[in-house]
Amino acid sequence: MPATGQATGQRAAFIPRPRHPVEDATAGDTGGDALEVAASPLRRVAAEAERVVGQPVRDVRVVVPAGWGPRRRTWMRQVAHRAGLPQPRLVEAPVAVAQYLLTTGVRVPVGAFLLVCDVGAGAEVTVLRRGPAGFEVLATLADAAAGGTAIDHALTDALIGASTGEGQRASVADSVRVAKEALVSHPAVTVPLPDRPPVIANSAMLDEAARPVAWRVAQLTQETVAAAELTVGDLAGVYCVGGSAQLPHLAAAIAEHTGATPVVVPEPALVVARGAADVGAVDTGIVERVEVPVPPVRRAAAIAVPGFASLALIWQCLLTAEQHQVLGVYYSVRVNWGEFTMAAVMALLACLAAGTVLGSLIAARSPTPGTRTEGGRVSVGILAAVSLGVAIAGLYAVVTSQYFGMPVGPYLKWALWPIAPVSVMAVAMAVVAARQWRAPHGGWSALLAAPTGSIVTATLGMGLIQYSLTADRWPDRILWIDTAGRVGGFLLGVAVVMAVVTPLVFRLILAAPVAVICAAIVSKRAAGMLGVIYAIAVATWWATRLWSRVIRPAPSAPAAPSTGPARAGMSPGGGG
Repeated sequence: MPATGQATGQRAAFIPRPRHPVEDATAGDTGGDALEVAASPLRRVAAEAERVVGQPVRDVRVVVPAGWGPRRRTWMRQVAHRAGLPQPRLVEAPVAVAQYLLTTGVRVPVGAFLLVCDVGAGAEVTVLRRGPAGFEVLATLADAAAGGTAIDHALTDALIGASTGEGQRASVADSVRVAKEALVSHPAVTVPLPDRPPVIANSAMLDEAARPVAWRVAQLTQETVAAAELTVGDLAGVYCVGGSAQLPHLAAAIAEHTGATPVVVPEPALVVARGAADVGAVDTGIVERVEVPVPPVRRAAAIAVPGFASLALIWQCLLTAEQHQVLGVYYSVRVNWGEFTMAAVMALLACLAAGTVLGSLIAARSPTPGTRTEGGRVSVGILAAVSLGVAIAGLYAVVTSQYFGMPVGPYLKWALWPIAPVSVMAVAMAVVAARQWRAPHGGWSALLAAPTGSIVTATLGMGLIQYSLTADRWPDRILWIDTAGRVGGFLLGVAVVMAVVTPLVFRLILAAPVAVICAAIVSKRAAGMLGVIYAIAVATWWATRLWSRVIRPAPSAPAAPSTGPARAGMSPGGGG
């Protein structure tokens, strides 16, 4: 006699989901061993499998939720042992789904992210990443009340009333479940009820019952993506599986909440079992590689331009400093601190550009190119570049102070403090690259290529400012000298806007007021402030890359798996 049939007459002894308990269970008036309760259906499944294949089962795969910890996994192994099965291989349900997608032809490159929405009796939403050795779970959230069981309860309330006793509700559970599944493809069905006339259930009733569950699953999807510290645009696909995956409103609710169109895998109730059977069947060592872009030759300009700009600025700063001396000993030196600061900033930018390009080149020449390779190499390159850039800035300070015989403190202050924000942003970018998140299209060298237009404009502007502040002011040349200073301030303001703002329209709107203000404040006292302003603009440029430009645009709609046959395996714990 089926268990559900027994439940009609022995409701107190019925345990609807025997694999869920992890402590002692109680059935009726007799306390039951939780292991035995869960092992009973496994024992029956194993006997049926042996009858079909004609020999004992040797390879056992047991599907478990991704959210189960070591304690529950150990308990499930004990259940399999109690059922007389060999040592099982525990397969996480979303990993089984991802494996099934691979075997059906869905392209999932190494480094790509997938979202699996498993809606059975409850819901479990998981974000996975494909690594060289297989799939790894990044985040998973579950809700036992967001699935087919909740819909069954709502349909039962609609058909026989919410005030009906538990015994009567149990007696119609099978009929309601069958009606729910039939309403997915039929507008109305007849539901037989014991001890009363049959009733009609229609698709509108199913829609009403499924809507809250669909919205809860969509909310779980959104929360899981956030828990993985990703965006929907980072996902290579969103796939729905499980016995309740084809219910009304589910795909629409997920699309409305996340902006991604989910794919309901064909025969969703069997996907987990088939995927568990296929785990290990596909050689994960032979994977689709992610092509790492080779930096083009023009990326050398991103290194050369700030490098030569730094040398030009420090050279002019040294040669044009106002020196006051007695008997060859300097007792007063007036340095353009703004130009000195910008020389340090340009040196750091040149090092960062070189570190990024070299890291990308090494990754592209690696025998196993991929997201992990490029991100790791670029991360090391950025960190090395920050160290080298800070060292060069410090060297500028030491050499300049020794050249003039002055204390090194002020020079270190103007060389190191203004580049600190840029260094912090660069280190944060290195962390992002090292953790393989949000790899940019075109490669890291394209994303972090120094803004050469802004650098050239700023260098010319500061050069003209320094010329106007230190040139001999002959009466017939004063107008030209002052004009050169104002033009230099104007160019520096334009360079600031070019570094901070990307859209051309916004550049045109902001360039005029910022450039006019910078031109108006050009003076010996304000020169240092102008240099610091440009250093802040460069730090903002890096912060913009870190915050928004690393987030990849949404990919095209995920591929649907083929409907070809897949090898089935024994999976007593599948989500249905």
